[in-house]
Amino acid sequence: MANSRHNSALSRTLDRRSFLGASGSLAAAAVWATRARGVVLRDASLADYPFQLGVASGDPGPSSVVLWTRLAPKPLEGGGMPADAIEVAWQVAEDENMTKVVRKGTTVAVPDWAHSVHVEVDGLEPSREYFYQFKAGAEVSPKGRTRTMPVADSAPDRLRFAVASCQHFETGYYTAYEHMAKEDLDLVVHLGDYIYEGAPKDKGVRQHVGGKLDSLDEYRNRHAQYRTDPALKAMHAAVPWIVTWDDHEVENNYADAISENNDPAEAFLKKRARAYQAYYEHMPLRQASLPKGPDMQLFRRLPFGRLAEFFVLDTRQYRTDQPCGDGNKPPCEAALDPRATLLGERQRNWLFEGLAASPARWNVLAQQVMMARVDLTPGEAVTHSMDQWPGYEMDRRRVLKFLHDRKVANPVVLTGDIHSDWANELVADFDNLDSKVVAAEFVGTSISSSGDGESRPKNQDSLLSENPFVKYHNQQRGYLHCVVTPGEWRTDYRGVDYVTRRGAPQVTRASFVLEAGSPRLKKA
Repeated sequence: MANSRHNSALSRTLDRRSFLGASGSLAAAAVWATRARGVVLRDASLADYPFQLGVASGDPGPSSVVLWTRLAPKPLEGGGMPADAIEVAWQVAEDENMTKVVRKGTTVAVPDWAHSVHVEVDGLEPSREYFYQFKAGAEVSPKGRTRTMPVADSAPDRLRFAVASCQHFETGYYTAYEHMAKEDLDLVVHLGDYIYEGAPKDKGVRQHVGGKLDSLDEYRNRHAQYRTDPALKAMHAAVPWIVTWDDHEVENNYADAISENNDPAEAFLKKRARAYQAYYEHMPLRQASLPKGPDMQLFRRLPFGRLAEFFVLDTRQYRTDQPCGDGNKPPCEAALDPRATLLGERQRNWLFEGLAASPARWNVLAQQVMMARVDLTPGEAVTHSMDQWPGYEMDRRRVLKFLHDRKVANPVVLTGDIHSDWANELVADFDNLDSKVVAAEFVGTSISSSGDGESRPKNQDSLLSENPFVKYHNQQRGYLHCVVTPGEWRTDYRGVDYVTRRGAPQVTRASFVLEAGSPRLKKA
């Protein structure tokens, strides 16, 4: 990305009214479908089975959860649905046979939102497993399983979850999800790069449909293609997900209204609006996250009783331009610009207020890019990634200083993005590596992006010796498996040796433990 510092705060306000007027809301779309066309089909005869993208649940609370599906009998051809609203029935039961139904109702899937369905079910019991299913016309969806969170003032004994990111469809199979589905989990946290926006390549194990993404239909087809993967569908149906995006859901390394290729801000914001709409249409998100043109509220808090609180962050939508021309660069003046930000002022203030008020034993920052200031070049030269937190050094320092000064209880940072595993201790001052450790960072590798990878990366010994706060590094594929109790946090680095062919067995490459009250990593 060229380092042409745009006034992104100004460009993001560019003709907002036209975006909002065009996009409206999901409720408005339903009104449009029913009033303008006068038809809601209750017994639609569809071209093929409409639930080919499966079912999902997400953003669980103590008494509610979001249930998702999308009607798409021809998922790679725009969905293949009629230009009418379709009535969809849903039900939630206590048992997998769906005999003990506790909640049921109907909703309307409208063409403006790709016939996607987002049902926010209320009135459920906390800390309880439920099963759910949809029906459209005569067709019934697969069953999904979900789980509610504990009540806010409870003290759960244990939380079990997996962390995933970066699932490039072309570069590998989703074998890691096959193994994840065998875990006994409460939820999955996905940290972004759910899809990749690039044109198809000839040498992958499978190939993208369409070209480089631009139109709304193209983004929809790409999401749908990823959703047709059986392992991904099964994992969505197994447990609720907490999701956030990174860059490839829109365009590589974009920063707010600044595209990788410095396209005009107005054109890029329109593209971003299309990408954000397709993302919402395919994720189990609440209506509070409904996009309004090029804006979408994604940062949010999800407590797991008083045991843990998830602060889900968005480090793409509000950031300033990457300094020094992006890439891996030596320390530069622009990286120390106090105005440079990954979070934006509003999100940062929200985060600090939430952390200050949190009663949780463990406070979890679920976000995208590595926070540790890792020197990526062995030897005397020093380089840092300008797309990660070191490119926004003063913003990074603000966060670590807040964690230190406010004595935030047991902060843990979860990270994706870079297709490799890292276990990092985050020190208060990276110019003084003997300074106090204030938090731990677990960086999870990709599900499939970058192909098979390697177990012992080149220059690994030098990288570890020159960055003593890095306790582990690996460049193969997999996910993080986390078990949290009041006294301990354990992260297992689960992996597979290959993804360019099917059937790789799972291995646990490393395990680290945090004891409550100490942010120092201990090998398990």
